[in-house]
Amino acid sequence: MFSEKERNYLKSQKLARIATVSADGQPDVAPVNFEFDGELFYVGGLSVTRTLKYKNVLINPRVSIVFDDFENANPWRPRGLKVHGTADIVSGEGRALSGSHIRIRPEKSWSWGIEEPALIDGKPILKKSER
Repeated sequence: MFSEKERNYLKSQKLARIATVSADGQPDVAPVNFEFDGELFYVGGLSVTRTLKYKNVLINPRVSIVFDDFENANPWRPRGLKVHGTADIVSGEGRALSGSHIRIRPEKSWSWGIEEPALIDGKPILKKSER
C-alpha cells in the first residue's frame, strides 16, 4: 500500500498521533510511539491497557493515525502521512513494544510532501492510496 519513499519516511518517524472513538461517539487523539513493519502499525505505551485509546479500540476498531513533520521550516516544506484503518489488540514482543498493544491494518492513506512538494503553486498536493 505504501511506496518505498513512504515506507522510509514512516520508519524515520518516532511519534505519531492516533485517533479513536469512544462508545458515546467522542473522538480522542493521543500522541503515541509506534512500530511499523512495512505493512502494519503497532502502538503501545506504558500501561497501554489502562488508556482511553486501548479501551476505545475494544469498542470501536475504526482508527486514524497521523505522522507528520517539517522537512524544512524556511522555506515551508511540511510532509506527512495519514492512515485510516481498523485496529485490534495483540500481544507480543517487538523492538520497542512488549505485552499488549494496538495493531492497525491500513485501508486508506493520504501523503503529502514525501514524493513531491506538499504545495505546488499554492495548492495542496495529496497522494491517496487504498487497499
